[in-house]
Amino acid sequence: MRKFSQFIQQTSFTKAEIVELLKASDNDLEHLFAVANEVKKSHVGAKVYFRGLVEFSNVCSKDCYYCGIRKSNRNVRRYNLSDEEILNAARFACENNYGSLVLQSGELENDAFTLRIENLLKQIKKISGGALGITLSLGEQSSDVYKRWFDAGAHRYLLRIETSNRELYQKLHPGNHSFEKRMACLNDLQRIGYQTGTGVMIGLPFQTIDDLADDLLFMQHFNIDMVGMGPYIEHEETPLYELRNVLWPIGERFITALKMIAVLRIMMKDINIASATALQAIDPLGREKGVRAGANVIMPNITPGMYRNDYALYQNKPCTDEEPLQCKVCLDARLSLSDSEIGYGEWGDSKHFFRRNQK
Repeated sequence: MRKFSQFIQQTSFTKAEIVELLKASDNDLEHLFAVANEVKKSHVGAKVYFRGLVEFSNVCSKDCYYCGIRKSNRNVRRYNLSDEEILNAARFACENNYGSLVLQSGELENDAFTLRIENLLKQIKKISGGALGITLSLGEQSSDVYKRWFDAGAHRYLLRIETSNRELYQKLHPGNHSFEKRMACLNDLQRIGYQTGTGVMIGLPFQTIDDLADDLLFMQHFNIDMVGMGPYIEHEETPLYELRNVLWPIGERFITALKMIAVLRIMMKDINIASATALQAIDPLGREKGVRAGANVIMPNITPGMYRNDYALYQNKPCTDEEPLQCKVCLDARLSLSDSEIGYGEWGDSKHFFRRNQK
């Protein structure tokens, strides 16, 4: 295998090269992570940016076969935070000098939901004096809705594609879920002016290393600004759980997720990459290892603790018994051990976004 340092300046990659990188093991693996970390420091710096995550509702209209809050799961205790609870979370983010907030929920498309988010965005901007950057992760919406939310103050949007393989996508979703609609939404977000993010699950049933290489090429071709991706972790109350005996071993999913972060960092040197909470569900130091592999964003959960167990997209979700302040103190300590500086009070916007829009 070629020395990974040869890839540091490279920006165009063949699929064969990506597969080679994703197959790194043993000493080569540590070298890959070191190179990715060097690329990160050179192009986006050593800071890690916090995005205070508010999982404000687990009510969802989608029925994805892998997700614990899918519409057909009758065992979920559904919840919906009040506007005041959401605004209190925003106040916590301000008081604790987080640069940004993420509003995330199950996917809903209706006028009441649209108006509610629009009003919340305006109120968050008001109470923070415009200091909080705002990311939305609210699924598929019409172009008009995305524009309304953008005009109300949101400037980043994360819409995970989960896999760029259309055939695999259809195996993961009911027939009324459309890959083409997902793609159209991503195009709308980018056209409107959002810093646009996507991501995939790693270690899905039926998925191959070739698929993952194609996922990375897709992100590069789409010219994405930010990425949130992590290992697939099964949930026993989903249809995909029936395939648990043919899954990649959990450790392999974890390591491959780290390799995906590292390779994408080398390919797209100035984007923002989140270290997913799912990494910590497998390894207690998973998110810190993601940072060392090239990630530069972490999303500490600032949802009130009493609701966290009910936003269970997968099993063994970490930190569900913590309150927001406990989560912050924990991450402060963890990241100091991983030789990283926290970008308190900074939005930490994607440098790639600004470079892309200068062209």
